[in-house]
Amino acid sequence: MSNDFLTNMFSLEGQVALVAGASSGIGAEFASALAKAGANVVLGARRTDRIQRLADDIAAETGRKTLAVALDVTSGDSVRAAFDAAEEAIGTVTIICNNAGIGRPKYALDDTEEDWDITMETNLKGMWRVGTEAARRMQAAGKGGSIINTASVLGLMVGPQQLTYATSKAGVIQMTKVMALEWQRFGIRVNALCPGYFKTEINDKFLDSDLGQRMLKATPAKRHGELAELVPSMLMFASPTSSFTTGVALPVDGAHTLRIA
Repeated sequence: MSNDFLTNMFSLEGQVALVAGASSGIGAEFASALAKAGANVVLGARRTDRIQRLADDIAAETGRKTLAVALDVTSGDSVRAAFDAAEEAIGTVTIICNNAGIGRPKYALDDTEEDWDITMETNLKGMWRVGTEAARRMQAAGKGGSIINTASVLGLMVGPQQLTYATSKAGVIQMTKVMALEWQRFGIRVNALCPGYFKTEINDKFLDSDLGQRMLKATPAKRHGELAELVPSMLMFASPTSSFTTGVALPVDGAHTLRIA
């Protein structure tokens, strides 16, 4: 027996979602989940061959409209072109999963200016580019929406070899709060997810290493998260049922941020 109450509460029917950084890991998982919840989905990434295959698979599985677009968040022109293509093919984007990011773990004294610049350009300024472009277009179309920025528990706490990454993600959290404050009057909600350790191609080698395994065993959950465990929080932020929830930085981390250092 279906539960219409829950289905209707979290339905994304009639919504257009854009996932930045959709070629693998968290972004790919979110793109699939958004379509299953009823949204038409635009998948954006630099690796267009990957997202085209994923878009085709999602469309075949869900029957939803999908579109793969080249998207480099370090380029304003690329961001604008991706939104133009989305609007022409599907319509105004009303849900953003702002997920593109990189990590270059190094001890602070080994960080270079190039490490700092590319990390901030991608993780922080890239999210600013996508978020502000989305908000301008929602406002122009007279539509509200939801912007979900992927931050990190390292935006809330710190760890060794993470100076640039942690700083970029702390910036994402503060940016999220200011966007939420300013754009609430337009009906645009902005929230941040702060994942703990989830295995993706960015960190899989580390998490499988002896050091990574020891680190995980020292966390309260004693394991990494499964990507499917991030999806409910994302869908909560994406759905209209969260119409009064904005400016939140939500850890999804198995109590990692509560650990006593």
